[in-house]
Amino acid sequence: MNAYVLFFLVTASIGGVTWVFVYPILSGERNAERRMASVAKAEPMASRRPAQAARAAQKSRREQVEGTLKEIEERSKKAKRAPLAVRIAQAGLSWSKQRFMIIAGALGFVGFCAVFLLSRNLMAALAAGFAGGFGLPLWGLSFLKKRREAKFLDNFPDAVDVIVRGIKAGLPLVDSLKMIANDADEPIRSEFRAIVETQTIGMPIGEACLKLFERMPVPEANFFGIVISIQQRAGGNLSEVLGNLSRVLRDRKKMKAKIQAMSMEAKASGAIIGALPIAVMILVWITSPQYMELLWTEPLGRLMLAGSAVWMSCGVFVMKKMINFDF
Repeated sequence: MNAYVLFFLVTASIGGVTWVFVYPILSGERNAERRMASVAKAEPMASRRPAQAARAAQKSRREQVEGTLKEIEERSKKAKRAPLAVRIAQAGLSWSKQRFMIIAGALGFVGFCAVFLLSRNLMAALAAGFAGGFGLPLWGLSFLKKRREAKFLDNFPDAVDVIVRGIKAGLPLVDSLKMIANDADEPIRSEFRAIVETQTIGMPIGEACLKLFERMPVPEANFFGIVISIQQRAGGNLSEVLGNLSRVLRDRKKMKAKIQAMSMEAKASGAIIGALPIAVMILVWITSPQYMELLWTEPLGRLMLAGSAVWMSCGVFVMKKMINFDF
């Protein structure tokens, strides 16, 4: 009898211990209690919400910046394939496309007539007409465009500094742009006036600044448009960002001047080497004209002159590529 009682007590004790310690784990009651405890505590949840909000804001800002950079990249690709009307505007000319084509046609006709009347050679006259109608106008357009870009880059860092000082003084960005549009030198004045006028008709200031790169296709103008556009979309300290941009522009300007100074010796050597055969030919023609006349009176001499011109042109182009640093 005592053995049965003892067995019953031991079994009851084991069952009780199992019920107390094992059953909550198997039934999930302990997990429920932990969840209720975590819900009851307000401090951890309060600390999680600002972190989640910060991560969401950071993700949204990153997405906005990525979208802006994609749009800017697409606009840069379009600016490289600028049509003729845009290139005329980039050169600072107020001509229409029709006027430019009329002037180019007139130059080609004058070149054709002048060479044909002087040499009576139809092929040479056609070559002169083609050069006067297509080569010379496009070369002049490119020359005016590069000269205008050089003037813009000389004064652009100062214009950015004016914007930074205006913003630090409490002026809005548009008022700072108007100051430059009224007081700066050309072509800074006309370009910033275009930004102000575009913003006045309803376009956001960020997009108006991005259009500066379409009229002035230089990296510095693209940097300025990117900074303003991203700041307008994502926020931030505009004066500090523009101050950093101004320092970057001045450093680029110094680096460009150093590169030009270091490459000037190679450019001078290339110019001397390219001009030496022509100078020797002119001196020999002055001292012994009968000796040099065979080059343009005999067919073999003309062929030799043409071959020499081709090889000299190849050498000049190769030297230009070697000493022309793209910065």
